[in-house]
Amino acid sequence: MRPTIAEIREAAKRIHPHVHRTPVFTCQSLNEQVGAEIFLKCENLQKVGAFKFRGACNAVFSLSAAEAAHGVVAHSSGNHAQALALAARLRGIPAYIVMPANAPAVKRAAVAGYGGQITFCEPTLAARERVQEELAASTGACVVPPYNDLRVIAGQGTATLELLDELPDLQVVMAPVGGGGLLSGTAIAATDSSAVIRVVGVEPEQADDAYRSLAAGRIVPSSDPQTIADGLRASLGDLTFPIIQARVEQIVTVSEAAIVAAMRFVWERAKLVIEPSAAVPLAALFERRIDLSGLRVGVIVSGGNLDLDRLPWQQT
Repeated sequence: MRPTIAEIREAAKRIHPHVHRTPVFTCQSLNEQVGAEIFLKCENLQKVGAFKFRGACNAVFSLSAAEAAHGVVAHSSGNHAQALALAARLRGIPAYIVMPANAPAVKRAAVAGYGGQITFCEPTLAARERVQEELAASTGACVVPPYNDLRVIAGQGTATLELLDELPDLQVVMAPVGGGGLLSGTAIAATDSSAVIRVVGVEPEQADDAYRSLAAGRIVPSSDPQTIADGLRASLGDLTFPIIQARVEQIVTVSEAAIVAAMRFVWERAKLVIEPSAAVPLAALFERRIDLSGLRVGVIVSGGNLDLDRLPWQQT
């Protein structure tokens, strides 16, 4: 079972009162740099600073009144934690967020600021999953995964639905890929809207499980990914992988240096604050990893959350 474009359209209606319809920006110097017409779908300007709010919002507002009464629970130290906390607050229900004890203070503060009730655990996946299960059992809260969830995938696809509503003649849509929720939703929305549009996923060379999974024809989990694009360290799920396998033309990988260069270029020339994960698709264009010369290319700029005291070009 997988979401259809009809479900993405329903998600768009459901979340419309709560999310921003983010703008699409262009930058002539960026176009000249990469040799294509680039249209940036600015999810860095979404609530909580990332596309994740779309999927979390759709999941939370899809719950029945009985389900919602017990709240929602997830383990996350990133954008999903903030997105779920805010979506739950908007619906007036509790959000139980499991975070590793070593999560940065800025992320703890953000989740708490959105109303999330934080439970800390050891910084291992096993501990996070165990505490999440314990909270779900004790509270009756519904688990909302960050990407491997049909409601979340449909919500993420609404960004591309908006993009193509504004620019129906795009020839290519690009998105970063970690766990695959964004790329899955993007691919469904794009390929069901146009018979000729191409969908390209991009990930860091040092976190290339999606690339290896497509090559192998099965999920190849990520093993100790070491990339500055911390939002892309997750592995594909059993719901996201087959969607990507069926609808994404290819996955390309990029170097860490290109990610930093693309991020800095967008900060300096487009005047947009984007995080490393959001720069990954642009890095593919900078490195000419795929030839899109002269084409009209939509890029989902996934988010703009990062520690301003630790910008990558300031590190020694």
